[in-house]
Amino acid sequence: MLRTQGRRGEVAVELHTASRGRFPEGSRVFALNEYNQRRELVVEDSWPHKGLVVLKFREVENISQAEMLVGCEIQVPRAERLPLPAGEVYVSDLVGCAVFDRGAEVGRIAEVQFGSGDAPLLLVRAGAKEHLLPFAEAYLVKVDTAGKRIDMDLPEGMLELSH
Repeated sequence: MLRTQGRRGEVAVELHTASRGRFPEGSRVFALNEYNQRRELVVEDSWPHKGLVVLKFREVENISQAEMLVGCEIQVPRAERLPLPAGEVYVSDLVGCAVFDRGAEVGRIAEVQFGSGDAPLLLVRAGAKEHLLPFAEAYLVKVDTAGKRIDMDLPEGMLELSH
């Protein structure tokens, strides 16, 4: 959640999915803060606004309460997630996947980072070594989140750039 929006407790949210209708009225979500604490919330209303989505939660009535949510990550219980269109994946399903470059294992995805460009970055760890790899269609060969495996064809030299 990026910032407060309005005076009645609304928050502006950046979505990492093309599906804008993800938060119907009455749907349950969790706000995860920087201390790994979760708070359950119920969506009262949602609408698009300037490339973001504004959410109004039943439990949040004013700007002060909304400010407590800024910086939180919205999580949807796995059993309540909407099916995704072909070619889309949930970020949480990427974490833990093994990454292979032309058949050679690079490491496992520890986290997914947003904000550096069009493609999210995969933080891939192999022992003490870390790689930031773009999760870009141009490099993806096969994504099998159920099998926890991502096959890529990375440009020469990309793996020599350690994080």
